[in-house]
Amino acid sequence: MRENDAAFKVYRWMLAQPRFRFDFPLATKLADCLGKDRKFLKCREVFDDIIKQGRVPSETTFHNLTAAYLSAPVQGCLDEACSVYNKMIQVGGYSPRLSLHNALFQALLGKSGPSSKRYLQQAEFIFTNLVTGELEIQRDVYAGMIWLHSHQDVVDTERIAALREEMQRRRMPEDEEVLVSVLRACSKVGDVEEAERVWNKLLESSGSATLPPQAFVYRMELHAKVGEPLRSLEIFRSMPEHGVTATAPAYSKIIEVMSRAREIGTAEELLGEFVASGLKPLSSSYASIMDMYLTSNMHDRIERLFSQCRSESQASRSIYNIYLNSLVKTGDLEKAEEIFNEMHTNPKSAAEKIYRLMTQKRYGIDPTLATQLDQILSSKRKVVDKPVSLKLDIEQREILVGLLLGGLRVEPDEAARSHSVVHFEFNEDHPVHSLLRKHIHQRYFEWLTPSNRLDGDGDGDDDPPHRFSTFRPRGRPAVPTLIHRWLSERALAYWYMYGGIRSSSGDVLLRLKGGEQEDAQRVIKVLQAKSIDCRVKKKGGTFWIGLQGSNAVWFWKLTEPYILEGVKEHLRPGGQSFPAEMEEEEAQLNGSDPGSNPGGSSD
Repeated sequence: MRENDAAFKVYRWMLAQPRFRFDFPLATKLADCLGKDRKFLKCREVFDDIIKQGRVPSETTFHNLTAAYLSAPVQGCLDEACSVYNKMIQVGGYSPRLSLHNALFQALLGKSGPSSKRYLQQAEFIFTNLVTGELEIQRDVYAGMIWLHSHQDVVDTERIAALREEMQRRRMPEDEEVLVSVLRACSKVGDVEEAERVWNKLLESSGSATLPPQAFVYRMELHAKVGEPLRSLEIFRSMPEHGVTATAPAYSKIIEVMSRAREIGTAEELLGEFVASGLKPLSSSYASIMDMYLTSNMHDRIERLFSQCRSESQASRSIYNIYLNSLVKTGDLEKAEEIFNEMHTNPKSAAEKIYRLMTQKRYGIDPTLATQLDQILSSKRKVVDKPVSLKLDIEQREILVGLLLGGLRVEPDEAARSHSVVHFEFNEDHPVHSLLRKHIHQRYFEWLTPSNRLDGDGDGDDDPPHRFSTFRPRGRPAVPTLIHRWLSERALAYWYMYGGIRSSSGDVLLRLKGGEQEDAQRVIKVLQAKSIDCRVKKKGGTFWIGLQGSNAVWFWKLTEPYILEGVKEHLRPGGQSFPAEMEEEEAQLNGSDPGSNPGGSSD
């Protein structure tokens, strides 16, 4: 490991040397070694360097980087693993090993139900690659796909049915996990018949084993959904008959069902049983019954139940809100104000009061809490706020490089000589600029002058102006000599969106506004280093760089991950022809005739 760290330091030093020529085999070997050591950050740096040079990383590099991300218990690493895996197939054209497919799929299932449901599309992509690659699909993959589908807000019952049919065709048994997932799906769509068939299968497969308590919860939820709350109560009462002890989720669900059905006596009886059982948490059940009281105008019972909640430290924010609504309805505004202030009591202040009380009573303090208490007490010390200095993040810098190449106007700032004013200007009628300006306004919001900011309520009704200004430290309109280090794939993508077009023949045209011939040459060298050959033509004060055929396709492969979703159809290279009005819009954008060919001459 130490040798790999030392090699990485030497590699970074070599990159900083002015005469260094990128060595693809060396970078590949270093990335593979770092990936095997699970150094995902350093491996990713080398991986990105390879792509910036216009090369496609090797299959082993993709594999090792994905595995390194999967092994890291860091937030966001799973998303990065998915991104690298997708690029491995879509950009590299590689076929990952079965072990990598399975490892990534299992990582998706490692999340809890609510947090994992957003990975359904990724799971479907892995499943499709397993099918098209004619690889062995294990039973756990089918079970995981059904589990993911059952957790969606809108359940695709046809897809679940197709997966179950495929399992039957491959003679894979539906175990308890699969059947419970199907029950969960049935409870969401209200399919009673299928739920009963699955329940009978579950009874047959369980034998003498104990049935899963979740199955009873989903059946209760199902019958409540179809308007049979008393049937839900029967299912709850039948749990001991099957040798299953009522759990906290089961109590919470049946109390919720009875409360919505306005079965006041039954709900109160169930809550008493729940409290007596010693199971927790109780807050959701208290909230269900208090909400029932509120809709029935039983404000005295709300008062009593709220006092019980607070004495047992079970009062959640939703319980406080219900009680506040009750006080407002009864006109007790003074009490409502008191409860409102209690809701917003600083938890740290409350902790300090308890600490002082424990000190007065000479109670011992758990050593494990000593550090936390010290942090709470020390946080009350007065801190002198220092002015915050804005700093562009990496993504903002890359976007700005692309926009500057596309013609972004930069002027000196008279008020602060160390800064320059950057003017974002967009064509009102161009479909790409229409979406891009909203994205840029949001991405650089904190840098905008007050007159250019939108302080709306976020409902999307207000559009940002087509012209607004921000600041950038020490800007210059010419192409910098270090453009080869800054012109990343994201920068190319924003250059294309802001100052580029797709010609009527499907080629990519990039506008380079201002500068001299040597400035254009710097950019062309960067593109050539990324294996992109181009043709250039100067018209007035603008250089037009044309990418044709396979060069346009490779350029698109590099930039597509960073192109905004709503504009891809307008920029994807190909043989499509634009309508006449679109060519006129392009002519207005680039200041040339619709039929002109910027790539007509080569340098």
